[in-house]
Amino acid sequence: MRRLVAALIAVLMLIPAPASAWGFYAHQQTARIAEANVTPEVRAKIRVLLAREKDLGTPECPLTTLADAAVWADCVRGEGWRWGYTAAWHYRTAPICQAFNPRANCSGGNCVTAQIVRAHRILADESLPAAVQLEALAFMVHFAGDVHMPLHSGDNEDRGGNDREADYGIVPGLNLHWIWDGPLAERAISDPADPVVRRYAPAERAALGGGAPDDWGRESWEIARSFVYPTAFDSQDVCAAPLPEKTALSQEDIARGVPIAKRRVQQAGVRIADLLTSAFAPGPLVVEDERRR
Repeated sequence: MRRLVAALIAVLMLIPAPASAWGFYAHQQTARIAEANVTPEVRAKIRVLLAREKDLGTPECPLTTLADAAVWADCVRGEGWRWGYTAAWHYRTAPICQAFNPRANCSGGNCVTAQIVRAHRILADESLPAAVQLEALAFMVHFAGDVHMPLHSGDNEDRGGNDREADYGIVPGLNLHWIWDGPLAERAISDPADPVVRRYAPAERAALGGGAPDDWGRESWEIARSFVYPTAFDSQDVCAAPLPEKTALSQEDIARGVPIAKRRVQQAGVRIADLLTSAFAPGPLVVEDERRR
């Protein structure tokens, strides 16, 4: 029994805290994918902005690499008196038991999709101070990652799964949001035989990229509606009755979720590369909010 408890503790220590989840490994991997898939000229422009890190006045939250940029928004959010207003920018949850409405839950632009659009526009505006552009770069890279996590978009009256206790295989006492934010995502992108950080061929980029932020949010909502909740609760009709507050993901459930989580990280990385390219060298990609269509 002591050995079993010790092993369980060791497993738990390997699982990041909720605020660390996509906020570190998976988020940083999306940035590294993006960096590998932009031109040397775009990388040079990114380095110029990163050199202005001190102008932001956030010494506890480093911002010297694009991987740093991918986690900076989560880091500064911890300083609530200064950055608390950005908390709602990290998600845009929509009820999975209702028709998807791209115009809902984004009052005053306070949601993840609107903030990607805003940050992209600021980053592309060379008339603005470099520090303003750098802040926009960090927000854009982070939020483009956030919108690809299914439970930053899909919700079933549980704050995107935060209020649903869930076991992760043999690890008890997590919650559904945390699982998809952390251990499942990390497992999905940790196979050294199939690394996600690499230069993608044009055909791969075409298959992974495309769309605008609201489209990416809709994709995440659909994954939450058709896979995350039905799999977690072993029901194809999770809207027929209230869900229990606690569930468990079996090893089979986890294995089925891994390729989905992996693809979302890859899509985020490729799309961040497209955002960076269009911001620094405006081209055919138009970043637009569905609320304006």
